[in-house]
Amino acid sequence: MDGEEEGIESNEPCSRDGSELVKEISNIIESVAQFGDYRKTHKKDCFGLVRRMKLLLPLLEEIRDCDAPISDKGIACLSNLKKALILARKLLKVCNEGSKINLAVESEAFMMKFRKVNEKLCQALECVPFDEFGISDDVQDQVDFMRVQLRRAKGRTDTQDIELAMDMMVVLSKNDHRNADIAIIERLAKKLDLHTVEELKNETIAIRNLVKERGGQVHNSESLEQIVDLLNKFKEIIGMEITDVFGNPAMTRTLEKCASLVIPHEFLCPITLEIMTDPVIIASGQTYERESIQKWFNSNHRTCPKTRQTLAHMSVAPNFALRNLILQWCEENKFHLPPKADCASSSSYVHSEEICSLVRDLSSTKLERQRQAVIKIRMLSKESSENRILIANNGGILPLVQILSYPDSRLQEHTVTALLNLSIDETNKRLIAEEGAIPIIIEILQNGSVEARENSAAALFSLSMLDENKITVGLSNGIPPLVELLQNGTVRGKKDAILALFNLSLNHSNKARAIDDGIIPPLLQLLKDRNLHMIDEALSILLLLVSHPEGRSSIGQLSFIESLVEFIKNGTPKNKECATSVLLELGLKNSSFILAALQYGVYEHLAEIQINGTNRAQRKANALIQLMSRTEQI
Repeated sequence: MDGEEEGIESNEPCSRDGSELVKEISNIIESVAQFGDYRKTHKKDCFGLVRRMKLLLPLLEEIRDCDAPISDKGIACLSNLKKALILARKLLKVCNEGSKINLAVESEAFMMKFRKVNEKLCQALECVPFDEFGISDDVQDQVDFMRVQLRRAKGRTDTQDIELAMDMMVVLSKNDHRNADIAIIERLAKKLDLHTVEELKNETIAIRNLVKERGGQVHNSESLEQIVDLLNKFKEIIGMEITDVFGNPAMTRTLEKCASLVIPHEFLCPITLEIMTDPVIIASGQTYERESIQKWFNSNHRTCPKTRQTLAHMSVAPNFALRNLILQWCEENKFHLPPKADCASSSSYVHSEEICSLVRDLSSTKLERQRQAVIKIRMLSKESSENRILIANNGGILPLVQILSYPDSRLQEHTVTALLNLSIDETNKRLIAEEGAIPIIIEILQNGSVEARENSAAALFSLSMLDENKITVGLSNGIPPLVELLQNGTVRGKKDAILALFNLSLNHSNKARAIDDGIIPPLLQLLKDRNLHMIDEALSILLLLVSHPEGRSSIGQLSFIESLVEFIKNGTPKNKECATSVLLELGLKNSSFILAALQYGVYEHLAEIQINGTNRAQRKANALIQLMSRTEQI
């Protein structure tokens, strides 16, 4: 965006005709009004910017109606306003049609771009010669009000969506991920509106354009690698084929020897973009490759991937007419269809039969048969989303919850892990909770084996992604054993516990519970033990807790303020960002925290962050320095 900004300054012609400039500015605003919706991550900022741009229309109308010629000063003012609005339009266009993943990965960079746009608009409006343009008092008041709004927006200190930020931090981590982390990917996909085939196809195009804009080298940019990797994770969830961001799978795999040949669009399956060998029609009237649409249905979808309409039934019918056209085209063009996997449907049927048998064995009167069934279900539930849905649809969740109560530690471990795997599916999260599993999982978390306790914490993390389950875990006294695991568990146990506690602390009532149950001392201990690499997670939870009065009184001790200043001084870039955010939140509620931080020499470190920190850290540092100036004046 910075390159684009420079381009605006140097390449945009400045018309000497004031009426023409007014018309061009009006056209910019009207074109922005046609953009429609914006990406979730920056929707509030986009609508705020568009609203302010529309407030300029009455001003432009009065300038247009002015009979007097516009002076050089007026022309310069309108030119600056036009440049600022072009910059705003470019930013809004990216937020309207750009990569949703990029907007989330580089969220703080885009926040800075909004701030720069607001600043340029504010500067352009400050030099408007109202008298020369003959502007009425009402419109002057409106422009003055807009300038006040822009100043407030320019200095805003809102925190970003902390749940989204935490999820992104976990998913983009270089560490190996547990199977339960797929649940985070599902939550991210829904937050970013990237959970349908059509949405992911559009996102692929947006990322392809982004890669081209940045030189076409994905592997030379960590940010681009993260964006493409996350796109592929989203595709895996719904069964889409994973391809290179520039690659059309049909062209890559079936046309590599005849690159000039173009397959008719209607011959390609909308899901895989491969030429269809067994096209079938579904209830919506759309045609898909049989194997692809069956995989879609097996993933618990009851909608048409292309039209999104809810289907009256899941039956499919062979599209013989289209298949004959495909065969005729292939013969005419000497094109060989890829081999068909004839055994796919029979293999799927055998798998389904196996799962039905295993679910029946869960209710067997023989303990060993139950044990073997649980172990097998644990393995199958880890393999694929289809298996997780089949197990649930065949009634496997209730007997698993009943087996949880058996006084056999090894069996408990297998069972709670099977439920952890099943909970990756959102529908299963609800079913598991409705069958009364949460109190039993909490009991295993308190008294089970080491691995059973760790997997119980991971299961609570997965289940607590649903708001109603956050409440259930809190009311079921699930926070104390998580705090205990955070304090005394293995490294893996601590990581499972802190993720579950973060999720639970997003609920306001659970914040007070967590504070009362002693979460703060182990969090402070994690800040001291840097070898665990959990400082950012600990600071993220503390940022949630300081929004609660009890949290501020418990956390805001001098030793903690000193620790925050130490992270701001010597921590990693992410440490500095998190610590600055926590200190700002504390300081906004109590000026004594600011005074204490000043005594520990925080000012010079914040000044350094203003220059070299991450985008978010720079924003927080700027806000803190402004807050310190006001505090010292009191």
